[in-house]
Amino acid sequence: MTRALRKRANTFSRRWRETRMFIRAMHSPHHPVLAQIIPTRRCNLACTYCNEYDKTSAPIETAEIIRRIDRLAGLGAGIVTFSGGEPTLHPDLDKLIAHVRSRGAIATLITNGLLLTRERVEALNRAGLDYLQISIDNVTPDGVSHKSLRTLDRKLQLLADHAEFAVTINSVLGPELANPEDAYTIAARARQLGFTSTVGLLHDGDGQSAALSEAATAIYRRIRKLDQSLFSFAHQDFFQRNLIRARPNDWHCPAGRRYLYICEDGLVHYCSQQRGAPAIPLANYGPADLEREGAAVKGCAPMCTVSCVHQVSMLDRFRTAPDVALNDILRASKEQDPSFREPTLVRALAWMFLHPGRRRWFGKAVVRLGGAR
Repeated sequence: MTRALRKRANTFSRRWRETRMFIRAMHSPHHPVLAQIIPTRRCNLACTYCNEYDKTSAPIETAEIIRRIDRLAGLGAGIVTFSGGEPTLHPDLDKLIAHVRSRGAIATLITNGLLLTRERVEALNRAGLDYLQISIDNVTPDGVSHKSLRTLDRKLQLLADHAEFAVTINSVLGPELANPEDAYTIAARARQLGFTSTVGLLHDGDGQSAALSEAATAIYRRIRKLDQSLFSFAHQDFFQRNLIRARPNDWHCPAGRRYLYICEDGLVHYCSQQRGAPAIPLANYGPADLEREGAAVKGCAPMCTVSCVHQVSMLDRFRTAPDVALNDILRASKEQDPSFREPTLVRALAWMFLHPGRRRWFGKAVVRLGGAR
């Protein structure tokens, strides 16, 4: 089978597994949708804004991470993401990714990309990686970050030529960045290579954001227009359109239940920016903890920029208020493109699922089709 055919087959398999994950998330609010694991805190970079790395930590023992993956599978986690530090510094990362896939979860990787080689990409292909994300902060390295397009462009081309998994390139906007126009250049290059492009907001040590300048706000809107997918999670616009103006969002953060952050010590935290709460060992984390911590009100939520938690909350929004969620997406699409018209599929889904009686009947059929219990 050629690489192109393998890539198409992987895409089909991934979409089907994502559909099943989505159906299960709609059916049950009591299990984690996304869990993030730290296999090593060490990083080969030292970006000045980052509080998620050190220069000395040894990788966590492979057997211990496998136990954590098994525990997450037991809790029902649908997506497991490896982050850091720099996770490609772990010597058994491929084995860990393959184990995630063997437990039926979607496997994703967040990396700075600098250690990627053709051999490394081929190993990730064989392991069954579903998604890889790289955040690029600028076009040219500076005193804030060396994750630059100039440094990484050869790695991006390598991924375009050899990766059989999906690739997302995240650019960032924030007050500390000297050249906000770089974010659009990075996003446009990502789209040129066939990758998904996203944009994140630079946050402080508590995950909180500051308002963007008018120039940076205009760039953010230009980047959004690069993504034409109606149901993309690439842009959590109803979160970010407030945050770029330093306005709070009114939402309930589901971290601790729908999203779990597992640090190198095996403790469950709300997210990377709120380490220390609840700080319960994953080995002891059970249904009562999921219920309690998921229901807890987080004081950091109004100005939170952690997109992983935003994405998970969007799933719950579809589950609890599908009409509101769909209308928000359609309204944002029309604001972005006044000529936008609802696709036929969207009208069909609205007819099936926005009426309470039809939603019950079609919902049961979809649950059976997706194998959710």
